[in-house]
Amino acid sequence: MSDEQKLADAKGKFVQVVADGRKRNDIDWVPGRILLSNRRLLLVGGDGKRTIPLSEVTGVTGRDNVTQAIAKVSGYLSVQIGSDVFLVAPQDVDAFEADLFDALLDQTTVVIKHPAVEGGVVQDSEWEKGRLTVETGADPSADLATAAGTFVELPIDDVGHAERTKKTVKGSERPVLEVEHAIEGTSMETHVAGTAQDVAVLGSFLRRGDSDADDVDLTKEEHEVLMALYTGVSPFQIPDFVGMDVDQVEAIFDDLVEQGVLEEVRTRREIQLEARGRSIAGDAMSEQ
Repeated sequence: MSDEQKLADAKGKFVQVVADGRKRNDIDWVPGRILLSNRRLLLVGGDGKRTIPLSEVTGVTGRDNVTQAIAKVSGYLSVQIGSDVFLVAPQDVDAFEADLFDALLDQTTVVIKHPAVEGGVVQDSEWEKGRLTVETGADPSADLATAAGTFVELPIDDVGHAERTKKTVKGSERPVLEVEHAIEGTSMETHVAGTAQDVAVLGSFLRRGDSDADDVDLTKEEHEVLMALYTGVSPFQIPDFVGMDVDQVEAIFDDLVEQGVLEEVRTRREIQLEARGRSIAGDAMSEQ
């Protein structure tokens, strides 16, 4: 008996924009039905249907416009299957996206290293078997629970970066996602190992909250303050630590809050790094 369950059935449009790694020029939206089960994505149009096994999905990404024809639709998902890419535009794209990530990721078995990095310092934590669950509501997050009882919450809005790599995990090389986030104001990296698909799709899910650090132009002094915060120095100790007077540091705090790099927690200059700030500092640390 099949255990396949229907999760969503929506009217909408879809189109294949990349075939065998090459962008298609003759593209136009196909109206039809977009169905999702716990096993497959089904695109049904007037000229037939296309079945996409969820086991073959390697990424679910944003809604960037590809051509003027695509620009006519305001909300869509980009679904990658190996070297093919389909755009799907259900009527309620947010609800469908939540169902799709649930189907791809929820209750997945993974291997977790936490913390792998804390305050910029590599830790000697062990890899532990665990389970991944995803929350796709108003405050989306990926949550990790290990067999030993450790629980790590990764709110999308708090993720500074999520980068794929390969590492030796329990004696064999495996795909790993390095996720930067914060716990009580301290920058952390949690590493998650799994199948190539699980790591790729989890990266897609978490990168929806990536902060773009490239458009932030910081001075040398602002970088020094940011790096001190990233490594765990208290905001109240920053002036002595970086050798600046209090007024100068206060002005830097104000500028970084205005740029979205810091968040002011309460008055009297208690601040904490935002995801964008941690991403900038993490990149700077890796270049040293």
